[in-house]
Amino acid sequence: MKKTYALLLGLFCLIGYAQDKPAADNAAEVAKKLANPVSSMISVPFQFNLDVSIGSANGYRMTTNFQPVVPVSFNEKLNLITRVVLPIMAEEDVMLTGKHFGLGDAVISGFFSPKESKVTWGIGPALLVPTATESIFGTGKFGVGPTAVALVQKNGFTYGALVNQIWSVAGNSDRGDVNQMFLQPFFAYNWPTGAGITLNMEMIQNWKYDRFTGYFNPVGTMVGKFGKQTVSFAIGPRIPLNGQTLGDWGVRSAITFVFPK
Repeated sequence: MKKTYALLLGLFCLIGYAQDKPAADNAAEVAKKLANPVSSMISVPFQFNLDVSIGSANGYRMTTNFQPVVPVSFNEKLNLITRVVLPIMAEEDVMLTGKHFGLGDAVISGFFSPKESKVTWGIGPALLVPTATESIFGTGKFGVGPTAVALVQKNGFTYGALVNQIWSVAGNSDRGDVNQMFLQPFFAYNWPTGAGITLNMEMIQNWKYDRFTGYFNPVGTMVGKFGKQTVSFAIGPRIPLNGQTLGDWGVRSAITFVFPK
């Protein structure tokens, strides 16, 4: 718990620093769009998740999620927002099997979202693609299902939820079928400087094996510049909801390259 408190202190120090040193003029607008999973802005996040003290051998896992978001104007009323999550994983002694490194399975989502709406929402398909380079990192299955997101943004606040449900439809017959739901409720507040705080929960319900896993992720965020390139930074603790099966504690950080219109 001391590690978690230290990370929370660092999170609020980051927020304070960002408020004292405002980013570019459009920082607040960029932060608002980044808080919206179906905004019409290209972004390329690299999200780093470290989970430690996993299992009886006190193993660790490092997961780097490559998560590009590309909006496309589908017609005069709709945007198609494509999102990819491709995990790059490294772990040691998580299941008493030594060291492993490689890709996990990719999830590709497409949200059809109205260009004008009082409540922002999107709905479409989600695809599970078996890109894992080691069996322990993936399912060995192709999967498909629906995904949806809904959110409200007002006075610097953003709150909503994203959900998908995926069933396997093909793949390795020696591997178990996939039937699982992902749910991510989120809440964010952004100051006019572009600094902010985001709280989310990432929960997976495996219906086939009646197993729940989840994390609570409070992070501090800020928008800045690398030369002319707009970027967003995030850091905070990663708190498992399942005890030692997911680790005693963790850290999340991220850098997002932003390409505003």
